[in-house]
Parts: sequence; C-alpha cells; structure tokens
Amino acid sequence: MPDDQQISSYVVCIDDGGYPESLEVRKVYEVLPDERAAINNYIRVIDETGEDYLYPKKYFVSIELPPEVARVLPRETTTRSLQTR
Repeated sequence: MPDDQQISSYVVCIDDGGYPESLEVRKVYEVLPDERAAINNYIRVIDETGEDYLYPKKYFVSIELPPEVARVLPRETTTRSLQTR
C-alpha cells in the first residue's frame, strides 16, 4: 500500500463472497477512500493479501473505532479477528 493513502474507515466482513483466501468473515478491515468505487457500491479494502482490492460494499458493515483503538492497530497487519464468545 502506498504511504500516501490514508485509511478512511473500518469495516467488518459479513460475507467472503466466495473469496475465502482474500476475506474472512468477522474480521475488521481497513478501507481506503475511493469515490469512483463508491459510486458503483464497491469499497477498496486492504484484504488478507495485504493489498487493496475492490469488493462489493454488501460484504461489509461499517464500524466506528475509538481513536485509541485505531491508533494501536498496526499498519502492516491490516486485519484483526473479532472473537465471538
């Protein structure tokens, strides 16, 4: 991911869309801004490969993280598991 791209938000994957090697359900992913993709109901997500790709927005639910949490998420590790207990 180029250094000049800023994370715009975070989402939780609710459907891997048949791409289990790229997306994991219940994981938090970083979203990069992409207005052109948004017009077509896609979002640019840094997936399991560590690269950013477009996925249908319906595969995700937006979440708001407190600044303290967003600050501690490592940039090189772009996803975090959400454990259900």
